[in-house]
Amino acid sequence: MPKPKKIKLHGFNNLTKTLSFNIYDINYAATPEQETQYIRYIDEAYSGERLTEILRNVTQIIGANVLNIAHQDYVPHGASVTILISEESVAAEQLSNSEAPGPLPESVAAHLDKSHITVHTYPESHPDSGISTFRADIDVSTCGRVSPLRALNYLIHSFESDIVIMDYRVRGFTRDVHGKKHYMDHKINSIQNFLSRDTRERYQAVDVNVYQENIFHTKMMLKQFDLDSYLFGVDVEDVSPREQRTISEKIRREMLEIFYGRNMSRAMKLS
Repeated sequence: MPKPKKIKLHGFNNLTKTLSFNIYDINYAATPEQETQYIRYIDEAYSGERLTEILRNVTQIIGANVLNIAHQDYVPHGASVTILISEESVAAEQLSNSEAPGPLPESVAAHLDKSHITVHTYPESHPDSGISTFRADIDVSTCGRVSPLRALNYLIHSFESDIVIMDYRVRGFTRDVHGKKHYMDHKINSIQNFLSRDTRERYQAVDVNVYQENIFHTKMMLKQFDLDSYLFGVDVEDVSPREQRTISEKIRREMLEIFYGRNMSRAMKLS
């Protein structure tokens, strides 16, 4: 297949490309002690320092220079990180916006300016249900030649995710040497085309795309359900079969409600 003809731009690429990436990790903690252990685990596993490391690797993947880092751990729990990044001059032939999976943390060159990466975490639980849900919101915004979708595979593999919700939007326009405006500089039919095969096999996915507005939305939910991986502070063999069914229904309901974005009645079948 012939390579698409490259657009010769007049000056800098002014298109703004933003990837908003939300993950949800669900666990079951039946007692206050188990809930405390879970929150402590989340605070340690996804502290400001750990999240900074993840975002530094993202900047490496998209070839950015780090200008400034600010991170904060909150009380009682949660953390935020913001990284400002700048452009790095590279040869045009090193850059790629092909509609294909990006790397796990291998170096990819990019051309960036006035760009940023942010992450915020939200541990949440309810004492009556025993369900604890951890959410991480990540935004990667670039003004330049390479899409932040190149870092998508690394981000998904950096978190234990039951639900993944992704939004990608290209804003503004850039001009070619003839003065013609261009509102998109790379081919994209679906965010799924930027995911590795093992990711696509692990999740069921749904697209909602508005092509004429350069808006792309994909949400994914883990296919396999292994109760033992959701229990916190207790082994599955220590739970009675009846309680296993009850816990499984609670976890599955939580996943489906997040995935579909609406509350489910208890009469609805969980499948």
